[in-house]
Amino acid sequence: MAAVNRRQAREWALQLLFQIDANPARDLAPVLRDFWAQQFRLRQDAEEETQALAGQTPDAPERAPAPAAPEAAAEQLAPRRFRDFTEKLVRGVTDNLDAIDARLARYTENWPLHRMGGVDRNVLRLAVFEMFFDEQTPPVVVINEAVDLAKYFSSSESGRFVNGILDRACKEVTRPAREPGRPSSGDRRTPPARARPGAAERR
Repeated sequence: MAAVNRRQAREWALQLLFQIDANPARDLAPVLRDFWAQQFRLRQDAEEETQALAGQTPDAPERAPAPAAPEAAAEQLAPRRFRDFTEKLVRGVTDNLDAIDARLARYTENWPLHRMGGVDRNVLRLAVFEMFFDEQTPPVVVINEAVDLAKYFSSSESGRFVNGILDRACKEVTRPAREPGRPSSGDRRTPPARARPGAAERR
């Protein structure tokens, strides 16, 4: 199992939100099931490519079949706590979407959400959920993570755009910017090293 941290979990959450944004009528449960199976296959592909580049292919064993049960594939992909964190973010955004978009509209008067690229829009939704609805991560950390996601999946310009909007949003946060609103078990940040997802949607 490759190293996984909360940065990776947020990347997964963003990819899921991007998919849901493009196809909102689909039920969430099968979206999550299919997503974890897809990520398992992509991880296998990435590991095989790494082995090939290292010259390990001649005696490499035949690819192991993906587990028949979706949960088994997900277990091999990432520890449960990180998958739970990903799914909590996705459900939190989708369950509170109207309220999140209404709040965002206050900070984006000259740039409506429907005019934004899908990456920017969903990075902002994810960050607003963490800042105002979940409150388990310090706002400064939320903003830094959101800016990095925007840069990674889109461009430096997107990073600046997201940073400007979230800076305005942060002025309405009632707790200290460097402290979580309420304790969260296991919410320590891990180092930012991450594996680039193979299915990264871009604008």
